[in-house]
Amino acid sequence: MSHSSDLIATDILGYLKSHEHKSLLRFITCGSVDDGKSTLIGRLLYESKLVYEDQLAALEADSKKVGTQGDQIDFALLVDGLAAEREQGITIDVAYRFFSTEKRKFIVADTPGHEQYTRNMVTGASTADLAIILIDARKGVLTQTRRHSYIVSLLGIQHVVVAINKMDLVDYSQERYDEIVASYHEFAAQIGLKGIVCVPLSALRGDNMITASEALPWYTGPSLLEHLENVVVEEDLQGLPFRLPVQWVNRPNSDFRGFAGLIASGRVVPGDRLRALPSGKEALVARIVTQDGDLPSAGAGQSITLTLDREIDVSRGDVLVAADHPAGVADQFQATVIWMHEEAMLPGRPYLLKIGTRTVSATITSPKYKVNVNTLEHLAAKQLELNEIGVCNINLDRSIAFDPYTENRETGGFILIDKLSNDTVGAGLLQFALRRADNIHWQALDVNRQARAAQKGQKACVLWFTGLSGSGKSTIANLVEKQLHALGRHTYLLDGDNVRHGLNKDLGFTDADRVENIRRIGEVSRLMVDAGLIVLTSFISPFRSERRMARELLAADEFIEVFIDTPLEEAERRDPKGLYKKARRGELKHFTGIDSPYERPEHAEITIDTRELSAEQAAERIVSRLRESGIFETDYNSALAAL
Repeated sequence: MSHSSDLIATDILGYLKSHEHKSLLRFITCGSVDDGKSTLIGRLLYESKLVYEDQLAALEADSKKVGTQGDQIDFALLVDGLAAEREQGITIDVAYRFFSTEKRKFIVADTPGHEQYTRNMVTGASTADLAIILIDARKGVLTQTRRHSYIVSLLGIQHVVVAINKMDLVDYSQERYDEIVASYHEFAAQIGLKGIVCVPLSALRGDNMITASEALPWYTGPSLLEHLENVVVEEDLQGLPFRLPVQWVNRPNSDFRGFAGLIASGRVVPGDRLRALPSGKEALVARIVTQDGDLPSAGAGQSITLTLDREIDVSRGDVLVAADHPAGVADQFQATVIWMHEEAMLPGRPYLLKIGTRTVSATITSPKYKVNVNTLEHLAAKQLELNEIGVCNINLDRSIAFDPYTENRETGGFILIDKLSNDTVGAGLLQFALRRADNIHWQALDVNRQARAAQKGQKACVLWFTGLSGSGKSTIANLVEKQLHALGRHTYLLDGDNVRHGLNKDLGFTDADRVENIRRIGEVSRLMVDAGLIVLTSFISPFRSERRMARELLAADEFIEVFIDTPLEEAERRDPKGLYKKARRGELKHFTGIDSPYERPEHAEITIDTRELSAEQAAERIVSRLRESGIFETDYNSALAAL
């Protein structure tokens, strides 16, 4: 609902026009449980006369039914919309509310206080210009206060209001207020948090919420709403170098070619020299085009289409930047990652990374450390669990334009997406490009894989055997290599057990180690294909993501997935190494099929049902398929007779 104004009755068009041009402030509220976040927002809405009469009637009824303030209105119920929140008396999700006053429009996110909902707070804070951190005047600075302040600092929120709430419960004591302010400033200095304004108030009673309170005569600063209405945030992004992530190349006809997008930071005027990244090509701005006509200038937060004075190659995902203050370009970074999914982050597993309008493939190393957000202590970690924050290296499959997050939130923040489910699994902040990315380049070689394979009279490829332990992968792969060798083919077999004696002897059988095991085999396989070989790999490789990662290392026709389809009960009946018996007795942890999952291939090129075919028949079928697909040509029957 909008703020009540006399213009509504006398000049509705004038009111709408004034409302359209009001600035927008996005802010979050955070703090410990029961510090009064929802009450504070509810009181802001109520005191600003932003509650309809029917909402007020419902609020009064709900306050009597499920409220916590006796006969008084429970303003928290205006925000705690989830039934579960009302039952528990806590906020468990991010609740967004829009309201406006005569001076400004607001979007407020009420974020949860519990540690297990850290990801929800990160979600709310990611787009916020300002944070209100509530402190209960009776309790002072708590662990949760420090945790939320650290996240606010981490996410680069430049404006912080420390709302010292429930002053009525400490008799509006200036001494208590000063004590809390000193304690908070001491901690804020440790995490580099600046731009702090402290406001004593009582959200329940309305003291210092809208106007100065007579109960706090010793406080001479602004009320909470006065500060929210007047704090300057628009110029923060306007003062940064120009950045326009290209959302769309607009080409309605042969006479017009423009680059559309939302200006992330800075300003632009016709005649400015821009650089397109990552290509590095430069041109001058010819026009700033909008639906309402050309503009003489444009700034952060505006959606525009730019035309240039000459044709340069620019695509969706590229970034147009000020030529005299360009962004960086790199494909390897150190980044802070906040993990937001129930399934842990696994180093080496490929994810999608979305930054601005660009989406690329990314792999993450084992964390250098994770942060205990309660104590700020750095802890060793091999992976990140839900709500954990860590510092990792990230490798991309191509270069991107970026700014360090501390310099520009818009071009330094990213999200991570699961390739299979398309779920957002993490958020991250780019710290800096790794210098080795500038020093390592692909060396051009005159002899390539096609030349090496042609010399051998074959087409290089990978036969990726996958299936449960005991399915017969190694036996069949060995027979296939034997037949190929007899046919004069050049091959190499990478067996799961054999490589763990050398290349992967440092890896165990956790999910993270299994991912790294397959990542290494995928890279070795790629090198062997580059040598012109037919490579056979025999690994359980239980996860589709890692098999897809290995596939993506090669050309589309160079990866042949061979699924040895053997039901668990049959593999367990065979149990040639006695591993299933040990797993059932609890002696082997993370054993595939027992306490670790196996994800069946969805589109394997070759599927072998070992209940229908013997190992020899399976090998013959696979070799025959290779010949039919043009991997090699020879007299197949005479070669088999020579075996």
